[in-house]
Amino acid sequence: MRVLVTGGAGFIGSAVCRHLVRDLGHAVVNVDALTYAASLSSVEPISTSGLHAFEQADIRDREAMDRILETHQPDAIMHLAAESHVDRSITGSSIFLETNIMGTATLLEAVRAYRDRLPAERADALRMLHISTDEVYGSLGPDGLFTEETPYDPSSPYSASKAASDHLVRAWVRTYGMPCVISNCSNNYGPYHFPEKLIPLVILNAMEGKRLPVYGTGSNIRDWLYVEDHARALVMLLEKGRFGEKYNIGGRNERTNLQVVERICDLMDDLAPKAFKHRDLIDFVTDRPGHDHRYAIDATKTETEIGWRAQESFDTGIAKTVQWYLDNEAWWAPLRKGYAGDRLGTL
Repeated sequence: MRVLVTGGAGFIGSAVCRHLVRDLGHAVVNVDALTYAASLSSVEPISTSGLHAFEQADIRDREAMDRILETHQPDAIMHLAAESHVDRSITGSSIFLETNIMGTATLLEAVRAYRDRLPAERADALRMLHISTDEVYGSLGPDGLFTEETPYDPSSPYSASKAASDHLVRAWVRTYGMPCVISNCSNNYGPYHFPEKLIPLVILNAMEGKRLPVYGTGSNIRDWLYVEDHARALVMLLEKGRFGEKYNIGGRNERTNLQVVERICDLMDDLAPKAFKHRDLIDFVTDRPGHDHRYAIDATKTETEIGWRAQESFDTGIAKTVQWYLDNEAWWAPLRKGYAGDRLGTL
């Protein structure tokens, strides 16, 4: 199978590419605009495999999308390309609307035209998976879980743009019969994560003895999903998901932000001890606007229909993640020069 992956040089996209090539032996066409959060070094482990082809292109560019689809003739499309950082969306929403909404619309139209040109047998076999977020559902109270039937209630420009992209995909399924599946995932973490997000930022700041910013009181709760578990789920959904259906993917690992930071501090004390305790670096800062209090995913539909289960608990996954950053300065150091962890998303 030849799979076109948009955003394949990003965090989750690169994990998907590595899984497709290294674990499953599929051919990958990696399409990425190489914006600030992308790095070809994230797919370096598969770059010489003969199964990985890279195309630098923006999903908003219809001519480029048409050319790439016609040239590489993929059997499936996995759409991960997106602007994804909530804090950046607060201070600069336009690129989120352009990429996440109009980029998705452009890609859908390009794939629709490509499918119309295929022989009937190949057109019938074509599949597309649109990867989204649990943030489209808004915020939960102290109880309950997001299901696939939870109404959309986005709180940030980022989550609103992803909600819009989900609606576009469903509309293209209903109107044009597009062979699309939608997934909504909880917070991902793991290797190759750009250091603007909580976990890699805290790990790298801790390594450098810098303050560890925690929004508000640190009581906001997230369900954490190890990125390699997510990659496995996505490929299984691509192969087995029902067209027009949504599937939630979560790790069943709820933690407050403070618990996450404290666990990283304790691991750093063990793995890279300093003259002080890393918890002493924790710094409570002003909360960001519209900060959802709690996300939690009910992944029952994915688990029962697709047969997927998360293999990593939060404790095993976060230990692997901290160790990976300790061992891979060559990957993160160049990114750290361009983004040193400055606060984003303030008004």
